[in-house]
Amino acid sequence: MSPIDRAIIEFDTALRSIVGGANAGRPTPGSEVGANNDLDAAQRQHAAGLMRVNHVGEVCAQALYQSQKLVARNSQIQEMLDHSAQEEMDHLAWCETRLQELGSHTSYLNPLWYAGSFAIGLAAGLAGDKWSLGFVVETEKQVENHLESHLEKLPKEDQRSRAIVDQMRIDEIEHGQAAKDAGGVVLPEPIQKIMQAMSKVMTTTAYKI
Repeated sequence: MSPIDRAIIEFDTALRSIVGGANAGRPTPGSEVGANNDLDAAQRQHAAGLMRVNHVGEVCAQALYQSQKLVARNSQIQEMLDHSAQEEMDHLAWCETRLQELGSHTSYLNPLWYAGSFAIGLAAGLAGDKWSLGFVVETEKQVENHLESHLEKLPKEDQRSRAIVDQMRIDEIEHGQAAKDAGGVVLPEPIQKIMQAMSKVMTTTAYKI
């Protein structure tokens, strides 16, 4: 593809991440069960808040992978990041669909989440491939823990959301392992703590807005 073609694709990805319309390459997990599973109003609201947080996480993931791809030195690493980004796009579409089913909306702050994550991913990529991959490893580890906590918090009756979150968790583990196998280094503990603090701000805000 020409540079113009790539630019158009990246712009389309950013637009779909921010305003909606993501396309999944895989069927939505849990599609065999009912959309709302007889959830009451409070359960639907709680599930929607959690799925909105998950959607924001995927918006951030798209921004991170897109920016890191731009500055990756190694073509194999670019391909690995692109593969992970495609699966993250599935997650984005699944979460968006589930939010619609729950009668809710994506975060109104998506442009802010995307811009901030793009800048962070660009900085990580410019630091070098091993640090960029290390950032992926740490990010995916934190996302895995976050999704596991959501499996505990989601209503047990909401089998549809739980199926989506569980498949996302499985994919995130694979993405982190792929980055580690490709040469990702362990990030210094202070950076890990900063990432955790930023994640806390994002999840708390996105649950409501």
